[in-house]
Amino acid sequence: MTKHIPVLRDEVLTHLNLKSGDNVIDGTVGGGGHAEAMLERIGLEGRLLGIDADEEALERTKIRLKRFGERVVLVQGNFRNLKSVVRKHFSYPVNAILLDLGISSDQLTDPGRGFSFLTDGPLDMRMSGKRDAPTASASVAVNTLPEADLARIIRMWGEEKFARSIAHSIVVSRKAAPFAMTHQLVSAILHALPPRARRQRIHPATRTFQALRIYCNDELRALEEVLPQAVESVARGGRFAVISFHSLEDRIVKRQCADMARKKIVTLITRKPVEAGIDEVKHNPRARSAKMRVIEKL
Repeated sequence: MTKHIPVLRDEVLTHLNLKSGDNVIDGTVGGGGHAEAMLERIGLEGRLLGIDADEEALERTKIRLKRFGERVVLVQGNFRNLKSVVRKHFSYPVNAILLDLGISSDQLTDPGRGFSFLTDGPLDMRMSGKRDAPTASASVAVNTLPEADLARIIRMWGEEKFARSIAHSIVVSRKAAPFAMTHQLVSAILHALPPRARRQRIHPATRTFQALRIYCNDELRALEEVLPQAVESVARGGRFAVISFHSLEDRIVKRQCADMARKKIVTLITRKPVEAGIDEVKHNPRARSAKMRVIEKL
């Protein structure tokens, strides 16, 4: 497994205004990179609650954060249930909350998870494995959904202009053989695209895979649900930061933060999103698309 490199690490520590003794929540603790940095910043009197849907990631993070002892509480679950998780597992005033919405390198490089179009593996894409995903796997989706629904998902959540052609290719392909592996889906996508679309800068399957991952994990609705819960959970003067990686996520965060600012519930710490510098992108290319927005509760 790879060593998790947290994006915007220094910017997170600065914009969350973390101090010794603070209590923080990492709602997407993942590989533990941000959590480790925050624990070092908040010192011996500070505590951290880490939440993640991915049970495998949590097991690795337990090892990474073991040196912090009882100052860390790790919980397997979806951040959309933030309020109930905090109520049950973290009886301290919350000074800061972080959500990093990116998919981890470990998830992408593990063929068994089905997130990657570069390596062949079971077409799954569920963040939390087979136990408590909000919807079915990607293979069930592409094998059973009507063509019109597939086209809508790929267009809306992948922002893919060839969505109708790709959906039609999927439906035709599944009649010959049900989809079980990621490379079957990649083949169907490539078959649907004109030659010029196969030679773009990003891989031609990127948008369709993104759309199916969002659908299988109900990601955007979960994001819409967690934002007001986070503001309610953090103490007055506490801060809440969200790192997004594509425009669909960023639009939701921007809209809800602006709405809460107009209602005088929060103040905007970042008028424009914070982005990675040249040096960080050079050492961690996935940081290129990261955008962080931060608010403070009034």
